[in-house]
Amino acid sequence: MGALRTQYHFRPSPQGLRTWDVHRLIALSGDLVREKIPLTDIRELDEGYWGSESRKMTCREIVGHARLMLDCDIDFPIILSSDGHVMDGMHRICKALLEGRTEIEAVRFVQDPEPDYIGVHPDELPYPIPG
Repeated sequence: MGALRTQYHFRPSPQGLRTWDVHRLIALSGDLVREKIPLTDIRELDEGYWGSESRKMTCREIVGHARLMLDCDIDFPIILSSDGHVMDGMHRICKALLEGRTEIEAVRFVQDPEPDYIGVHPDELPYPIPG
């Protein structure tokens, strides 16, 4: 598996879109206790997750997500916010579901870290240029 690509976790708020750098979430969650959680507890499995109401995903984009699911390391724990929302690991969750697993290893923040950005549009976030 190669280096982790730059990615962000987004949550809407009255102050604007809150955004966390996933690399920082991984570093901050490194000492949290791992626990097994049932996939049935992950509400995002039955909610719209990728794309938006105004922009449907193309089949090519869906295949891109499928490739990320197939390539991900399911032994790495997912990261949950203090209220149980997925902050990192949706591709691993989908892979576990695809493999017929009933649970996945997770870490959960007791108190969520402050976001890296507030009110910044996703298109304005820093992404390194591949090369």
